[in-house]
Amino acid sequence: MVEATDSLTPGADYLLVEIRALIEDARRQVARAANGALTLTYWRIGKRLLAENLTDGRAEYGQRILVSLAQELEREFGKGFSYSALTRMARFAEQFPDERILVSLIQELTWTHFLALLPLKDALTREFYAEMCRVERWSVRALRQKIDGMLFERTALSKNSEEVIRQELATLRDGRMTPDLVFRDPYLLDFLGLAGAYSEKDLELAILREMESVLLELGSGFCFVARQKRMSVGKDDFYLDLLFYHRHLRRLVAVELKLESFQPAHTGQMELYLRWLDKHERAPGEEAPIGLILCAGADAEQVELLQLDEKSIHVAEYLTELPPANVLRERLHRAIAYARERVAVLPMPEGDNV
Repeated sequence: MVEATDSLTPGADYLLVEIRALIEDARRQVARAANGALTLTYWRIGKRLLAENLTDGRAEYGQRILVSLAQELEREFGKGFSYSALTRMARFAEQFPDERILVSLIQELTWTHFLALLPLKDALTREFYAEMCRVERWSVRALRQKIDGMLFERTALSKNSEEVIRQELATLRDGRMTPDLVFRDPYLLDFLGLAGAYSEKDLELAILREMESVLLELGSGFCFVARQKRMSVGKDDFYLDLLFYHRHLRRLVAVELKLESFQPAHTGQMELYLRWLDKHERAPGEEAPIGLILCAGADAEQVELLQLDEKSIHVAEYLTELPPANVLRERLHRAIAYARERVAVLPMPEGDNV
């Protein structure tokens, strides 16, 4: 009989690490499979209830049937099948009607994730959060924070037409991410602790100090590369405030910080940085560098006239102090309405005219 010991036999530690990893990986796979099966079951129950039209259109009669079903199911399977739970399942099936899309989502999203998505009334907004949650593997807490922080409304994507949004989300499902999904406006930097008067150096140092929080706000895929990146052009040296790399876009991201509101002159400076990076820092297989000018304010009409998208330059505001949620929400909705209105009046290319 082998006697138990309080410490590992010399040489067994590496084996313990490997076996522990195998066990933990197996547990994760089992939990994921169980979650997927449970969520799909809830969806199928909801779809069956919708087919019977019990939650809409049959009023009191449908309600009585649901109450009776819930009582029997609770008695047999527990509280997870209450009347309110059944109505959530029906709403779940209604909001996620495509089983193929659902099957891809449940590889990463749990039932609790979907419960956080159900209150979202707009289908495209809901789809955006679901797909981004899948790609970036947000926890339930992170998903709720993104929703509360109005992430969708702050993305460049939200400013497009519904058709373009659908196309972008289809692209995301195919495994490709575009700049409109990555960049947002404004960026919420209230965690930097800046108040009153501060300099660009103060802003840069605060970003470096809170880099973990900054990367969370920028979004998954950003990797910090350098600060005050030196660029020698002829006899002059220029210094880029911050340089990042985005794994999903496979391109360098140059970030310039401005304490003042956006000025058209900022564009020429960023163009110089992007051309230098493209010539000297772009690695084989990477896309061309892209720029982000972070400023205290920006006039939408000025930015639009400059056609910065064609130059791979994005302009966004940053907020070091957050306004009340209702004020921020109203401001974002106004910006989205303005942008979509402008898109709607743009002339179609001649080749598309009927």
